[in-house]
Amino acid sequence: MSQSTQLARVIVRQIIEAGITDAVISPGSRNAPLSLALIAAQERKLIKLHIRIDERTAAFYALGLAKATNRPVPVICTSGTAVANYHPAVLEASHSNIPLFVITADRPAALRRTGANQTTEQARIFGKAVRYFADVSGAAYPLELPLNSLQTGPVHLNVQFEEPLLADSDSTWLDGLTVSPPRIFDRKKSGTLASKSTRGLLVIGHDRGGIAAEDVKKFADQLGWPILSEDPLTFPNASAHASLFLTSTVIAKDLAPDTVIVFGRTTLSRSVNGLVNSARATFVIDPRIATVDTDRLAEKKFTELPELYTAPADPEWLAKWAKYSKRTAKVVNEISTWSEPLIAREISQHLPDQSTLFIASSRPIRDIEAFGAPRSGIKTFANRGLAGIDGNISTALGIATAHKSTFALLGDLAFLHDLTGLIHREDINLRIFVINNDGGGIFSTLPQRGVAGFEQVFGTPHGLDPAAIATAMGVDAKTISSVDQLRQELAKPVAGISVVVCKVPDREVNADLIKNLYEKMASL
Repeated sequence: MSQSTQLARVIVRQIIEAGITDAVISPGSRNAPLSLALIAAQERKLIKLHIRIDERTAAFYALGLAKATNRPVPVICTSGTAVANYHPAVLEASHSNIPLFVITADRPAALRRTGANQTTEQARIFGKAVRYFADVSGAAYPLELPLNSLQTGPVHLNVQFEEPLLADSDSTWLDGLTVSPPRIFDRKKSGTLASKSTRGLLVIGHDRGGIAAEDVKKFADQLGWPILSEDPLTFPNASAHASLFLTSTVIAKDLAPDTVIVFGRTTLSRSVNGLVNSARATFVIDPRIATVDTDRLAEKKFTELPELYTAPADPEWLAKWAKYSKRTAKVVNEISTWSEPLIAREISQHLPDQSTLFIASSRPIRDIEAFGAPRSGIKTFANRGLAGIDGNISTALGIATAHKSTFALLGDLAFLHDLTGLIHREDINLRIFVINNDGGGIFSTLPQRGVAGFEQVFGTPHGLDPAAIATAMGVDAKTISSVDQLRQELAKPVAGISVVVCKVPDREVNADLIKNLYEKMASL
């Protein structure tokens, strides 16, 4: 048996015994020892493999699968540029504390800086984005995988494989395995949070800092303060459309809190961040403070849920929040023009119970926050670590792998950015809604609207038909342009992978509509 085969089998055996059930591979020669060992394990039904030829796609797919299961997912590639293509997903995992287990194959260290083919400095290529790194040679025995480090984010194992790389046909190395239950990382209560404020506000960032939604709900019920959630589809008791009515300076002043408790980070709306910054006292609950967000400012910071010692909210304070939410809901429900706000409202309202929704960055996630009414029965996901539009199709596919019925809401640029995610189609049920406004719609709602060269460097029109592209890739696709068609697509069972393109008015028309809605807030 070659040294490389022996090392690969040691790694795979430990992966399986740790309770890991899925692994993602991109094909390559240098990672052949690991690929062959995993194939042997799959033949014994000890692990399920997912193959992605594009390493960036592979890493985001693994990221989505890890998000959905809250369990480590190894992603494995060959040497050279393949490794660099993992970097965007590693960064997202780092800023979201996702247990992404990156295993990169490498040439022996002696070949570095010698001009050897497909050889670069892979050691520590991800810098501080990983919680643990090891550069492992073929002689590394005994080897113990750093699985505990995955509790706080991604881990990188760079494995040097000497030739020969091919294995023998023996599979007895898989005998006598002792498989542990899958690792699910959770957090316990730690510390105390005390406040006498009767004008307190609970603000919940979209990813809740990685804390389970049910734990946040229990915390919110005990607290009894008004709830402002960036993710209204997870917290039915949240104040409806808060990011919309807080655009009114009069309302924001009336609702200025004395104390704010923030779960995770608020990354979507200037109006929400402005309200948080107006508070006299701020408390932050976010596990990332221990790793990547170490300089967060607050009166007190918690990496885990604290014990609460707080005063009940003033009834008049609660009534104010309810009043503005109710009045804004009336305005939102009166939107009748086929538009991006209407689509967000309808998707939020008509998604079937027990379904899963992945929401892309940029406008889609902000529209769901502003125009979606609070409800329950939906499990939501988004890449809010660094809020990129890259890898969104692949992340959604990874999430859908672990769920029976999944929807995704993407902008056209996010869709085009990750088309290689559609190359591989497993037994996955995912319906992707693509908002097609022919470019970067969010920029028309930002201060740079109308500057010289806006359309070229911000608007970036592409003139492409996303439905035709999806069809050319063998994916069922259609284009819709009415609310009735949208409701029909939401009501259909999700079977296989499909794309529904929502053709909407141009970006400037949409920006004017949103501006008019903001102006209506001043008269609530």
